[in-house]
Amino acid sequence: MDILDYAFMQRALLAAVLVGVIAPAVGIYLVQRRQALMGDGIGHVAMTGVGLGFLLNTSPVWMATAVSVLGAVLMELIRWYGRTRGDIALAMLFYGGMAGGVMFTSLAGGSTANLTSYLFGSLSTVSESDVTAIGLLAAFVLVVTLGLRRQLFAVSQDEEFARVTGLPVRALNLLTAVTAAVTVTVAMRVVGLLLVSALMVVPVAAAQQLTRNFAATFAVAVAIGVSVTIGGTVTSFYQDVPPGSTIVLLTIGAFIALTALATPLARRRARALAAAQAAGDPAECAIPATRGPESTVGV
Repeated sequence: MDILDYAFMQRALLAAVLVGVIAPAVGIYLVQRRQALMGDGIGHVAMTGVGLGFLLNTSPVWMATAVSVLGAVLMELIRWYGRTRGDIALAMLFYGGMAGGVMFTSLAGGSTANLTSYLFGSLSTVSESDVTAIGLLAAFVLVVTLGLRRQLFAVSQDEEFARVTGLPVRALNLLTAVTAAVTVTVAMRVVGLLLVSALMVVPVAAAQQLTRNFAATFAVAVAIGVSVTIGGTVTSFYQDVPPGSTIVLLTIGAFIALTALATPLARRRARALAAAQAAGDPAECAIPATRGPESTVGV
């Protein structure tokens, strides 16, 4: 039985590849900004958009995109101008988004079961219109994350320094929030709104175990993202298991495997550095001891 003989699996695999690319591409900036849970908050507020889509009889994907973008922008505005701390703003997005999604779905005459495919992902329900929407939104995310990678990296590392250099910090922060919101709605048909944050963050954390600069971390994280989304999609087809949870478990497995691989390498590197320091080798002593994109100074 060839998996590609089925049209719905062709659509699902295409959507999975797109999600596997863009989720870590945005997640790397969220990790740098120490906002790993931002995707979780946006995922919850996107539930309101899905419920509105049911209520207004429009595309839940596009409605969720609009609502999640609005929620992300409001969160950034609260962080800048409000007295409420960022974690309080995230909490409001969490609970308000969940409540709004359930309420609007109920008003539309449906039940919470209608939300299930959006909360945890559903391969068999990915339609051609979904693929079109996912493709357009994914293109936007790639243009932003690759075209503005130097600026976004600078702001994510040090906002004050970026402001001094003349970068539009507030605009770039808003753009990062909007891009994260778009990524969440793109991924909800594959991994689901409740699990999408893991696909944005864990591949980046896994890549950091082996890499020592931003570009390498970006590339490895995307490779991990694509691998686990394809692997999870194929596994869910043959084993009849939920795609979202399968993809997330594979992602966590990749993190554990790379951590186990990186630990002896880090010890070996530390011993080599200590030996170089004892021998007085300036070239070897210049090797940084940290790893991951946080140790880089450029892209």
